[in-house]
Formats: sequence, C-alpha cells, structure tokens
Amino acid sequence: MDVGGNSLASGADGKKRKVSYFYDPEVGNYYYGQGHPMKPHRMRMTHALLAHYGLLQHMHVLKPNPARDKDLCRFHADDYIAFLRSVTPETQQDQLRQLKRFNVGEDCPVFDGLYSFCQTYAGGSVGGAVKLNHGHCDIAVNWAGGLHHAKKCEASGFCYVNDIVLAILELLKVHERVLYVDIDIHHGDGVEEAFYTTDRVMTVSFHKFGDYFPGTGDIRDIGFGGGKYYSLNVPLDDGIDDESYQSLFKPIMGKVMEVFKPGAVVLQCGADSLSGDRLGCFNLSIKGHAECVKYMRSFNVPLLLLGGGGYTIRNVARCWCYETGVALGIELEDKMPQHEYYEYFGPDYTLHVAPSNMENKNSRQILEDIRSKLLDNLSKLEHAPSVQFQQRPPDTELPEADEDQEDADSRWDADSDTNDEDRKPIPSRVRRDNVEPEGKNTDDMKTEDHLRQVESTFAESTSLKGCNSGSALIDGGQIKMEQGNSNKTFDQPNDMNS
Repeated sequence: MDVGGNSLASGADGKKRKVSYFYDPEVGNYYYGQGHPMKPHRMRMTHALLAHYGLLQHMHVLKPNPARDKDLCRFHADDYIAFLRSVTPETQQDQLRQLKRFNVGEDCPVFDGLYSFCQTYAGGSVGGAVKLNHGHCDIAVNWAGGLHHAKKCEASGFCYVNDIVLAILELLKVHERVLYVDIDIHHGDGVEEAFYTTDRVMTVSFHKFGDYFPGTGDIRDIGFGGGKYYSLNVPLDDGIDDESYQSLFKPIMGKVMEVFKPGAVVLQCGADSLSGDRLGCFNLSIKGHAECVKYMRSFNVPLLLLGGGGYTIRNVARCWCYETGVALGIELEDKMPQHEYYEYFGPDYTLHVAPSNMENKNSRQILEDIRSKLLDNLSKLEHAPSVQFQQRPPDTELPEADEDQEDADSRWDADSDTNDEDRKPIPSRVRRDNVEPEGKNTDDMKTEDHLRQVESTFAESTSLKGCNSGSALIDGGQIKMEQGNSNKTFDQPNDMNS
C-alpha cells in the first residue's frame, strides 16, 4: 500500500498551503519530574529539526500569547483553574484535599511553572483557531497542544487543561460544524465527552481499546440526544500497521467529510501510535501516521494540527517534523541534518525508522466489521446539521508575537534525562460559516444561542459530577457516564541510569 507521506505533486493535494506555526521557546523547559514519561523537551527537539530542515522559513512562526483565566474558564471550572494557578510543589502538601478532588499529583504531578505551561499550550491552540477563523492561514500548527484527556474540573492522563475543547469552541464562533479527529493511541475521551450531546461537533477517535487507559471509546459509544451518531469510535488492537490503519481511516474519514461537511477540522496527531513508542503498542511508521495528515489536508478545509501523546521522544520529533513538511507540501530528505540534538537520532541519523515485526492482532474480518458498523452509523446522518447564525460572538483576544525564526533555542537542561526515551516501557499505562452580514442593527437581533447551548452542557456536567473521578454529561435528565481514572498510577523507575 502506498503511504508515501507528503509527495504532493498534483491535484488539490499539491497546492501549497499557508501555514501558521505556534512555538514558545520556553516550552521545553517544563519538567514533569524524574521518571515521568511526558517530556515537553520533545517540542524543543521538534523545533530544532524544523529549523535545520529549513521549514521555518516557509511558515508564519508565532509565539503564542498565554491563555488567560477567562479563556480557560470557557470550558474549565473556575475553582479548578484557580487551583492550577495557585498550587506549587512547595504548597501542594497543604492542599491534599484539592489534589485528590482535581486528580492532580500522580499521573498529573505538580511541577514548577505548571500553570504557565497550561497557559502556553492552550494559548497556541486557541491562537491557531483565531488565525483560521480570520482566514490568515490554511493550516495552523501547535505541537505543544493536543492534551485530550483533561476534563472540565479534573486533570487526567498527563493533561491539565483541554486546549482542544477550547480551540473547538473558538472555531464554532465562525463555523457551523467542526470535526475533531484523534490518532493518538489513547481514546480522546475529554473531547468526546465535552461535545457528546451536540451535532455541531463530530468527534472521531482511532485508538487502542481493551484493558487500556482511559478505558472508554467503545464502538457502541455514539453520542446522545442531539449528538447521537456524532461520536465515532474506532477500537483497535495491538500491532496495527500502516495498511490496516488506512483501510479504516480513509473510508471512514471520507464518508465523515461527505456527510458532516465540517467548516474546520482539528486533527490531534498523538505520536504514541507510532511503532516503538515507550507506552504504545501500535506498529505505524512515520509515513503511515503522516498519511492521516496528508489525507485530511487534501480536503482543503481549514485545518488545526495539534500534538498529543508520544513518549519515545526522538520518534515524536521525527514524526511532527515530517508532518509539518506534509502540511507545507515539502518533501524532506531522510538523511537528518546536523543540529544540537543530533546524537538522539543515532545510529542511523535518519528521519524515518522501520516498523517492527510485531504481530498485527487486527484481522481483516475484525477491520471489515468495524468499517461496516461505522459506515452504517454514518448512513443514519441524512444531512449535515444547519445552524442559523444571527450574531458572531467576539473573538478571543490572543494577539501573537512573531518568533525569531533563526532561534532554534539550543538551551537545554543537562538534568533533563537525555536518554529517558530508552527506558523500558512503564508496565501499567496510567493515562489513562455563516456570519450575518455587517450593517444589520445588532441591537434588534437575538444573540445566536446554539454555541451557548453547547457550552451550557459544561455547567450542567460540573454540578452533576462534583469534580470527582468519573464524569457525566447530562441531557434531558439522562446521563452518559464515563469511566473514571480511579487510582491508576505509573511506576517510578530509577532515572539514575537512564
């Protein structure tokens, strides 16, 4: 099967795209702690590759403005955001009750600069949505974003604030319908839950299912009430390869685009679905993973590319660099240029790595059954939902500053576990546009309320779940419950020899 990445020579797919790329040079300094698999340093490695492959000069490079409290509270509970803002490693022992209440401390530790980290990665995703809304770019990229597990009032699976939900809410100000696609190995539970009862956002998640964090994402979970059939879950087993993955991805996403007709697409590109990931169990090559980006790009719909999981950090950097090239329509040489993190990529020093010979437990019959079931669900959506816009809500004010494209930010903390990605996998996975024309007298118009209906489900959810483990979305007095992440924690390996 041809999964040749970004060979974009002809047709609509070959058209160059205007790309805005969000990056804060400080993001790589944040450190979850010794032994923790999530390493923001991977963003700095990705940026260095982009610089030395010469891709930055082809993009509008922006330093995101930090998301403000009120921006974060468009989805998250006020008291949860206040807690994230105030807690520090020094004070956390005095806040044990809140730590438990908000699920902070194990998988989601308190570390220096935690709130600034959240503001930075959320600011990039919302800023990308603003750029797309204004038509300033065709594709916006924020590899620091994509933290899809965070809930309204709790952290989950290394995620504290859900930048994806915030970005989608921004896109809904302009676009009647927004599509969310998730190719992280873990189910995109936080995003699905947020929009489970609305038909304005369709969520599609391709993920490992069965005794695997977060435990949600059954093929039978399809949405509720007005959102019925607007949640699609593609449950997969260990060892899925490029050909098997694309045998599902392309027919399903092709039908989704035909039926749902989104005004914008958000693609979460979690790299833990790659072969050899420290916490993953799939067998995708970088080209196979990037084929999803290439395919969604081919529809010529405003596209927001976000990061996500990925714990063998040398392969995360490889993947997101290559996928930036796909976004731009630029083919990259396999031979890696010399740069400050070159030693990470030995002994081959190439952009691509071969998948393993692990067993693919996804039989043809299983794949056919999944494809058939999901296409049948999509056939029940007769036409795309229509929303009558009367007044566009104001944009989130997140002005961005141009980042120095020559600064690949070579600063690096010698204590940040140079070869952490080579440690043995942790045994128990813990992560678990229709706008009213100007000139109308808006004083005589009612504010368009569909977006507020979407957001109102968040308030209902908070009062129901009380910010405890497990979560629920309510509609018409009925409840959709989601499995909580209970007390699962990751083992703490010894870092001394890593």
